[in-house]
Amino acid sequence: MRGAARTPIPRSIWVLVTAAFVIALGFGLVAPVLPQFAKSFDVGTTAATVIISAFAFFRLVFAPAGGRLVNLVGERWVYLTGLFIVAISTGACAFAANYWQLLLFRGLGGIGSTMFTVSAMGLLVRLADPGARGRVTGLYSSAFLVGNILGPVLGGLLAGFGLRVPFLVYAAALIVAMIVVGLLLKDVYPADGGDGTDKPVMELREALAHRAYRAALVSKFANGWSSMGVRVALVPLFAVAIGAGESMAGVALAVFAVGNALVIIPAGRIADTRGRKPMVLAGLVVTGVGTAALGLSAGSAMLVVTSFVAGAGAGLLNAPQQAVVADLIGADRRGGSVLAGFQMLSDVGAIIGPIAAGFLAEQASYSVAFAVTGAVCLLATVPWVGAPETLTGARRGGPDVIVRGRS
Repeated sequence: MRGAARTPIPRSIWVLVTAAFVIALGFGLVAPVLPQFAKSFDVGTTAATVIISAFAFFRLVFAPAGGRLVNLVGERWVYLTGLFIVAISTGACAFAANYWQLLLFRGLGGIGSTMFTVSAMGLLVRLADPGARGRVTGLYSSAFLVGNILGPVLGGLLAGFGLRVPFLVYAAALIVAMIVVGLLLKDVYPADGGDGTDKPVMELREALAHRAYRAALVSKFANGWSSMGVRVALVPLFAVAIGAGESMAGVALAVFAVGNALVIIPAGRIADTRGRKPMVLAGLVVTGVGTAALGLSAGSAMLVVTSFVAGAGAGLLNAPQQAVVADLIGADRRGGSVLAGFQMLSDVGAIIGPIAAGFLAEQASYSVAFAVTGAVCLLATVPWVGAPETLTGARRGGPDVIVRGRS
């Protein structure tokens, strides 16, 4: 029988993977200069950080509408429209005349971001072979990861030509990506010209009836809290607090990304052959233990090691949990609202986690803050213990057989 590792990946998915790299690279271009650009309008540090939060806030608020749009008009058009909105809003940031204009334009970019994020997940569900979903989601996530690593480096170099230049370069790259994706994904739907909007829709309430989906929501929240939130907000401050220095903070963040990148594709491949659930549980445990241990670091060496472990844990978790949601929806249905709900939990965790961990670090210690963050990941294993395995016939290269009833 054909193994999942030999399942060919169609051209359309490689197009999405390439676009994901460009998007992440561009996001990284503007990330280093955005706070500085905001402060150039004579505002304080808090106001500068609000610019960053506004993007995440608009992503979160617009996610339900983005999911409904996917169900109504199809993934491809929502994806392209989302790219266009981010491109225009990013280009507009370069011409912002004051702080409030910058805040508005950046916030609008969050709307476009959630549109292409949810629709891209929907396209991956539709286009990936059931027996290769773990590998495909791992490949897609790794493209984002590599882009996020390289982007800040290039962004720092471009900043030398002016703080507005990275925004213009990112906007231009998004327009090119939009055109390329629009042309190369014309064959996503059947030759009869249908856009797939006649397919049945999996409503959110139906997904919530599945224990596997409820478990995925919890683990997505925990991952957003730890990997997307606390890691970015607290690790740089912690590195300085233990005397490792600001440069070592950057090293720790980079090492986390390396650990993630080394693991994420093999984890997806194993999830396609051995099952999603074991990999999700392993990822949550490794992330939780690594994050809690990170808070015990007394110097640079342990900080680097524990960052690598936590990154590897996140790599074990991400692709399999996304594959679970794809299994539940299946290629024969639309699940825009289901995918939007899944994505929202990561954003919620990324917003709440840094606030809670920052409070704990101030009132108690960094070790307590990281210990609680690790505990959040470990507690997320509880709903997974009773959740069913969603991979069945797919791992044998057979039909898309999944748990569809109430489970």
